[in-house]
Amino acid sequence: MESITAFFKRVQQLLQIPHFSWIDIVEVIIIAFLVYHIIKFVRSTRAWNLFKGIAVVLVFALFAAIFRMNTILWLLGKGFNVGIIALVIVFQPELRNVLERLGRKNFLSLFTNIDWQRGTTKRFSDKTVNEMTRAVFDMAKDKTGALIVVEKDTQLVEYIRTGIDIDSLISSQLLLNIFEHNTPLHDGAVIVRGDRIVSATCYLPLSDNLYINKDLGTRHRAALGLSEVSDAVVIVVSEETGVVSVAENGLLQRNMTPETLKELLKTLQNKGQEESKISFLRGRRKNAEEVDQ
Repeated sequence: MESITAFFKRVQQLLQIPHFSWIDIVEVIIIAFLVYHIIKFVRSTRAWNLFKGIAVVLVFALFAAIFRMNTILWLLGKGFNVGIIALVIVFQPELRNVLERLGRKNFLSLFTNIDWQRGTTKRFSDKTVNEMTRAVFDMAKDKTGALIVVEKDTQLVEYIRTGIDIDSLISSQLLLNIFEHNTPLHDGAVIVRGDRIVSATCYLPLSDNLYINKDLGTRHRAALGLSEVSDAVVIVVSEETGVVSVAENGLLQRNMTPETLKELLKTLQNKGQEESKISFLRGRRKNAEEVDQ
C-alpha cells in the first residue's frame, strides 16, 4: 500500500495536480448543484434578459482591462457597489421567490423516505373533493368564471384579509351561489382551508411572467401569481371558454377533466403521500402548459 500511495503521489507531482480531499469534492458538488439550480430558475423569469445584459457588461470590462482603459475601469469600479444594491432592488421579487421555494423544500426527504414535515392526516375529506369537483364542472358547463384557492402548508392570511369572511363547510351549492353572475361575492377568489371555505372575493397577486400566453385573462394571471409566491393550488374556470385549469408552482395545467381534477385533489388530500403522487400525476398530464416557455 505504501508503494502504491507513493506511486500516485509521484504521478500527482509530475502532472502538477493540486492536492484535494473529499471535502473539496463535496464543495464542488454543492457549488455545481447551486449554480445549476440558480441558472435554471433565472432562465424561467424575466431576470434572464437582465442576466445576459450583466454578462455583456462583464465582457466589456474584460476588454477594457486587456487594453488598459483606465478611465473606463475607474468608472466601472466606482459603479460596482451601487450596481450590487441596484441588482438587489431589481431582482427583489425573484430573490423572494427563491427564498420562499427554499423554505418549502424538505431536504430530509432527499436522503430518506421518512418525511418529517408531513403527517398522515388528511387536509380535507372525500366529500370536499366530490363537492369541489361537482361545483367546478357545473360552472364550466355554464361558463361561469371561478377562482378557487386550495391552501396547503403556506398560510394565506394576507390574502384572506382582502376578502369577506365565510367560514362555512364546502358544498357545491354554496360555491355555485358565490360565483353566480351579478352576486355580491362572485368577483375575486374563494380560499379553501381544509373542509371549509374561509373567505370569498379575495384579491390575488397577478403574475409578472412576460411569457404567459396572451389569450389568458386576469383570472389565470392571478392564479399563476399566487402559485408563484406560495404552495397553494388554484383552480380556474374560464368565463369565455368554460375550460378548467389548475395553477401550481408557477405552472398552468389546462383542459382538466373531472377525473384528472379529482385525482389531483386526492393527491393533495393525503399529506404524507403528496410528493410521490404529484410527480406521478405530472408525468401523465400531457396537456399541461408550461407558461414559462
